[in-house]
Amino acid sequence: MTNNNIYFIANWKMHGNIADINKSKSVVRLSNLKKFKKTKIIYCPPYTLLKTFCEKVKNSNISIGAQNCHSHSEYGAFTGSINAKLIKSSGAKFVILGHSENRKNGENDLIINKKIHSVLKENLNVIFCIGETLTEKKNKKTYSVLKKQITKGLKGIKKINNVMIAYEPVWSIGTGIIPNNLELLKNLSNIKKIFKKFKKSSSIKILYGGSVNPKNVRELAQIKAINGFLVGGSSLNSKKFIDIIKKTIN
Repeated sequence: MTNNNIYFIANWKMHGNIADINKSKSVVRLSNLKKFKKTKIIYCPPYTLLKTFCEKVKNSNISIGAQNCHSHSEYGAFTGSINAKLIKSSGAKFVILGHSENRKNGENDLIINKKIHSVLKENLNVIFCIGETLTEKKNKKTYSVLKKQITKGLKGIKKINNVMIAYEPVWSIGTGIIPNNLELLKNLSNIKKIFKKFKKSSSIKILYGGSVNPKNVRELAQIKAINGFLVGGSSLNSKKFIDIIKKTIN
């Protein structure tokens, strides 16, 4: 694991209520300990909890992010939608974009690119998800898929300081199956190569996501190219989330 800041992003998906925010107090306490000063903990709850969560953690080292946003950067007649301006007004500082669950529901690279532009316009940070499906993996298309998602998703983005990549193999999300270390190292190396060719820089933060849990995180943390983790189901349980953080740091 890198010696730089280590990111732990909790993607609550369509879960969570006020009681769950209160249960996260133990994580807040952990974030303020000197031993964990290099940890960057980011909770991404549903939109309905953004403002409340921001207020609960304002005196801690924890940040709040949204799970998605609309591509339109200005206010407008988009019933039921939330854009980057509204997210920023809640106090949140991060937005997850390009998650495979949203890609599956119709988001393409063009839409994701517009969303990234809109989020960066508000000086928010992007957690940009990329990853291949099981079919693409079996057909040895992982590299070409990742290249397409990166180059099209970040088209026209001149500065990537506020962007981090979350590599999430689609076939790993929610299945309990993770890539072996050799496969993961190869894909992470390829992501850096793509960035070096595309953006003339390989200095991009890369997180791993996909069935991260307390049982496998210690092994994953041995990979120096990983700058942190995007955690799904295990982040809903504060005890498990803390366990993941501790096993990564120790």
